[in-house]
Amino acid sequence: MRISIKLKFSLFLAVLLILSISILSYFVLRGVGRNQQAQTENLLAQHVKTVNLRVKQTYYTGTRLTPQAFMQQRGKALAAELAGFTGLQVTLYDTKGQQVGTSLQREGPAAGRKPADALAYALQNKIAYQSSGDTLLYLAPLQGPEHQMGVVQLEYPLQDAQSFQRTLLNLFLTTGAAVLVLSFIGGYLYFNKAAAAIGRLKKAAESIRRAEYISAPPVKRKDELGELADGIYFMSREIDSSIAAKDEEQRKLQLAVQKLQALEQQQKQYIGNISHEFKTPLTSIKAYVDLLNMYDDDPKLLSDAKLSIAKETQRLYEMVEKVLQLTALEKYDFESQAELLEVADVLQDICSRMKGKAERYGLTITLDAEPAQIWADKESFMHIFINLLDNAIKYNVPQGTVLLHSGVRDHRVWITVRDSGIGIPAESRDKIFEPFYTVNRDRSRQSGGTGLGLSLVRNLVEKQNGTIELLEPDGEGTAFQLSFPVMS
Repeated sequence: MRISIKLKFSLFLAVLLILSISILSYFVLRGVGRNQQAQTENLLAQHVKTVNLRVKQTYYTGTRLTPQAFMQQRGKALAAELAGFTGLQVTLYDTKGQQVGTSLQREGPAAGRKPADALAYALQNKIAYQSSGDTLLYLAPLQGPEHQMGVVQLEYPLQDAQSFQRTLLNLFLTTGAAVLVLSFIGGYLYFNKAAAAIGRLKKAAESIRRAEYISAPPVKRKDELGELADGIYFMSREIDSSIAAKDEEQRKLQLAVQKLQALEQQQKQYIGNISHEFKTPLTSIKAYVDLLNMYDDDPKLLSDAKLSIAKETQRLYEMVEKVLQLTALEKYDFESQAELLEVADVLQDICSRMKGKAERYGLTITLDAEPAQIWADKESFMHIFINLLDNAIKYNVPQGTVLLHSGVRDHRVWITVRDSGIGIPAESRDKIFEPFYTVNRDRSRQSGGTGLGLSLVRNLVEKQNGTIELLEPDGEGTAFQLSFPVMS
C-alpha cells in the first residue's frame, strides 16, 4: 500500500502538532502555575511589608511598651485594621506562638487551627506557607524595633487560581483537536505572525527615528525576533535617558547661573552695607581727631573725644567680630560639636550669666522652662540666646522684664523670648534678620548695636535644624519664638 507524500507530511505534521501541543500544554500549565505562585508570593510579600510598616508606625506613635506587651494589648485591633488594609484575613501571633488577634469572623478550613509547623518556622524569622484546602496560609515575621516581635498570618484564597488552571486545561484539550484539523492553516498563520512581528519592529524603528520613543518592546517573543525587539527597546530607552539627562543638566546649569547672579548681587549689597556701616564710626573718629588737632588744650573736648573714640572703636570691633562669625558659619560648619543638651539647664546658665547686666539696667529676667533634650552645638545654642537676651536688655524700658518660656509639643521644643521694651515697628518686621539692618540707628549707636546680631542668630538656629520667627505683637515689647527637634 502506497502512502502519498502529502499524507505522510500531513500525518507527520499531525503527530508533530500533537506532540507539540502536549508539551506546550504541560509547560504552559506549569508556567501559569509558577507565575500564579510567584504573583501570589509577591503580593503577599507586599502585604507583609505594609503590615510591618503599619505595626511599626503604631508601635512608635503609641505608648511605649515592650514588644510582647504591645502585641498582647494591640493585637486584636491591629488584626482587624490590617485586614482592612490588605483585604485578606489576618491573624497575629506573639513571639511565644500565642494568637493575640485575628480578623476571622467565620468558620472555615483554617479557622480555629494554628499551622504549628509553619508557625514554628516563621518564629525563626523566616517566611513559611502551607496550603489548607482551597486556602493558602502565608506566615511571615513581624519585625520590632530590635528583634522579631511576632508572626503575621495571611489567608489567601486559591479558588480563582485553581478554577483558572482547570479552565486552561480544558481549553488546551479542545483547541488541540481543532489544531489537528487546521494544521496547515496554522502553519500559514505562524509565518503571517512572524511577518507581522517584523512589521512592528520596523514601525518601532520609524518611531525612534521621529523621536517618538517606545515604552515597551514592540514584540514579546522567545526567539531572535524577541531579542531584536528587546535591543530596539533598550536603544530607545537609552536615547530617551540621554536626552532627558542632557535637559536636566541644562536646567541645573541655568539654575546655577541664576544662583551665581543672585549671589553676586548679594555680595555687592553686603560689601556696600559693610562699607557704609564702617564709614559711620570712622567718620566720627576722624571728626574728633580733627577737633583735637584744632583744640588740643580743651580738657572737656579731650574727655568727650576719648569716650566717643573708645565707643566707636568698640562698635567697629564688634562689627568685625560678627562679620567674621557670619563668614565662619558658611565655611566651617564641620567644626560645630553637636551634643545632647538639657534645654532647661542651659537656659538657666544663660540667664545667670545675663542677670548682672539686667540688674544694671534695672530689669528682671524670669525663666519658665520645661525639661527637654535636643541635639545641638552648645556654644552655638548659648550664643543664640545670649544675643536675644542682650537685645531684650538693651532695647527694654526702665524697670522692665524679660521672660523666657520653653515647652514641648509636636516632637519639638518651643522657646519664647519676650521683653517689655520698645517693640519693633510693623514696617521693619520683615527686615530685622538682614545683616546690618537696625530699627533705630540712633538707639543702636547709643547701645552699641551693629545690626548683625539677629542675622547671626538666624544662621546659628538654622545650623541646629531649628526655626526662629518674630511673633505678632501682643501689647508692648518684642517676642521671638524658636523651635528645635526634641530627642526622643
